[in-house]
Amino acid sequence: MWEVVNIIPTKEEWQSALEERHGKKLQEKFSSAVVCICGLGGLGSNIAVALARAGIGKLILIDFDRVDITNLHRQQYKVCQLGEYKTNALKENLLEIAPYLKVEIHTQRLTKDNITQLLKDADIICEALDIAEFKAMLANEVLEKMPEKYLVSASGMAGMGDANLIKTRKITSRFYICGDEVSDVNDGIGLISSRVMLCAAHQAHIVLQIISERRKLQ
Repeated sequence: MWEVVNIIPTKEEWQSALEERHGKKLQEKFSSAVVCICGLGGLGSNIAVALARAGIGKLILIDFDRVDITNLHRQQYKVCQLGEYKTNALKENLLEIAPYLKVEIHTQRLTKDNITQLLKDADIICEALDIAEFKAMLANEVLEKMPEKYLVSASGMAGMGDANLIKTRKITSRFYICGDEVSDVNDGIGLISSRVMLCAAHQAHIVLQIISERRKLQ
């Protein structure tokens, strides 16, 4: 019989393992980056897990909602977390994955009045909201009032469409949109975990590309 031993690696061991995979120079960039994720549903929770595994230094998580049973088929929560605020539940899960990750949580709804304060410390902002009105509000506020920041947004990931239709498109030098930009949750089957995760992976990957400076300003 195998004995299960829960040993948390030291911070030095953790950093060394990441550097072995990514290279020291690139990992230093990841470790010093601050990324804000607005909305912790199917997109946001999956983005957060991907970035935590990549060794991002700090994540700022914003959501006002609680974990519901209807979330579990596509979001990174557990049955035992039903009823918890998503901010608290996701922070707990992320620290199980990446124990030295810095996580800042804000359990509140984004508004025009608080958005600048909540996002001020982020290098890159991931828009992962559900409602078109709030998605547009976030994009407008960031692009108009925080032009120095990068914004990675999402549009179109519903249904059983071809996975290859999920793409990343560069809108401006600091604004990217991921998804098929067509499908809508109200048009048929709704959200399927694999396609939502594909879009989230696109968002997480462009964040890592931005940090790595492979995506330079034009």
